[in-house]
Amino acid sequence: MSYSQFTLETVEQAFGLNIIEKLDLFSNIPEAPISDFLKQSLEYNTPLALEIATEKARSEMIITPILIELRQQFNSKISLFREESLILIFNRD
Repeated sequence: MSYSQFTLETVEQAFGLNIIEKLDLFSNIPEAPISDFLKQSLEYNTPLALEIATEKARSEMIITPILIELRQQFNSKISLFREESLILIFNRD
């Protein structure tokens, strides 16, 4: 089953989860400016990724540039690992 076929309700039922929504979870964290590179990448890549309309295109053309930006903002103190379609981020500290 592909990711796009999942709903929050089916995941809750399948795994016996209780979803607790906290709307202000990141409200104390200030916004960080993004680089011109990320802005340009997303402006160019997003329409193309949405036109191709596959999870792989969205991941590679939208999510990956964001993760690279995140790594740069943390001065390479995080590593990115990709296994199948799962991306894990580990703090090196």
